Amino acid sequence: MTQESKAMSFEEALKQLEAIVTQLERGEVSLDDAVAAYEKGSMLKNQCQQRLDEARLKVEQIRAQRGSSSPEGTAPFDPESGTA
Repeated sequence: MTQESKAMSFEEALKQLEAIVTQLERGEVSLDDAVAAYEKGSMLKNQCQQRLDEARLKVEQIRAQRGSSSPEGTAPFDPESGTA
């Protein structure tokens, strides 16, 4: 991960990744540019996945500290009664 991508938020990385995918899907780039865009897109995808994994772990840690598998103040939804 480059220094620039480390400073980039998840949302910024995802937005750039979406722009790259759109550009590649249109097929309006040269082969060299497509390869470079694919390489950058792969790096951005990995960064987004890492950020999502980190967020998931944080949520799991919070749940473990509270000794609960469901967030505070929630209950499973009962489709029969339409209530929680």
